[in-house]
Amino acid sequence: MRVTRLLSLLIYVCILSSSLVSVNAAQEQILKNYAYYGLEPDIVTNYISGSKKLGFVRVNVELMVSGTQALDKVEHHDPLLRAAILAILGEQSEAQVKSIIGREAIRQACFEAVNQLLEEEVGEALVENLLFTQYLYN
Repeated sequence: MRVTRLLSLLIYVCILSSSLVSVNAAQEQILKNYAYYGLEPDIVTNYISGSKKLGFVRVNVELMVSGTQALDKVEHHDPLLRAAILAILGEQSEAQVKSIIGREAIRQACFEAVNQLLEEEVGEALVENLLFTQYLYN
């Protein structure tokens, strides 16, 4: 009887410890260590303008990544990412650049392009989010 009780206690401890491990994994997932990488200097380029006046857009871009290893990889590929964002901004129309919906579409296109390039270069999409912290146009 004493052995049965001891065995029951041991099984209970094993079940409790396995549930604690899953709780810790869930907490770790929630508390990811995010870092931000800012593309410096700001990205400035012309866009397609319908009028004879030359239009330009100036964007400050921040890339949100999880962890310092991802931050190092993103920093290493900075010129490639900058060129992709510059190309996307340069092919936009004046209406697209100046509208709020268009700005979000541009941001989303830049986010997808950056992750696609990183996936090709390092084998994984490292950017959790791409933010325009400053967006000026003329």
